[in-house]
Amino acid sequence: MSTVDDTSTRRRILAATAEVLARNGQTKLSLSEVALQAGVSRPTLYRWFASKEELLDAFSRYERDMFDSGVSAATAGLRGTERLDAALRFIVEYQQSYSGVRLVDVEPGVVIMQLAHVIPLMRARLQKLLPGPNGAVKAATAIRVAVSHYIVRSDDDDQFLAQLRHAVGLRPDHG
Repeated sequence: MSTVDDTSTRRRILAATAEVLARNGQTKLSLSEVALQAGVSRPTLYRWFASKEELLDAFSRYERDMFDSGVSAATAGLRGTERLDAALRFIVEYQQSYSGVRLVDVEPGVVIMQLAHVIPLMRARLQKLLPGPNGAVKAATAIRVAVSHYIVRSDDDDQFLAQLRHAVGLRPDHG
């Protein structure tokens, strides 16, 4: 099997994990169901991920990598406020279009525990785009706005983006 096939199989398993998590949550995650969803045999899944914990750890990294590469692509070649605004627009698009885990709908308690780890990471990433003495406060505020929109999904992308822009101090007419 080639490296491309291996990578594709691994990605297929991780994408299938998102679907199964969205249906069953983390507590009831079944490796057999993930294998079925991914269209691979159980031995193939176990070759990649020896346990549920290993799969969930890899899935967390996979989601972070998808988010980070998306922000990088959205902000490539941009500077200053245009770069910041592109990152904020990506956050809105990612939350609204990503078909991944709506774990908050299935297992809110698990999500609340995970947010304690996710919020500082996301704040640190956004803060890199916010120079100045209030950068940390602006980043923290914007991430908490994004988290609230994740927990209670907004049906108004423009309002969500306006709130993020306000949190980081971009003018309303920006973009």
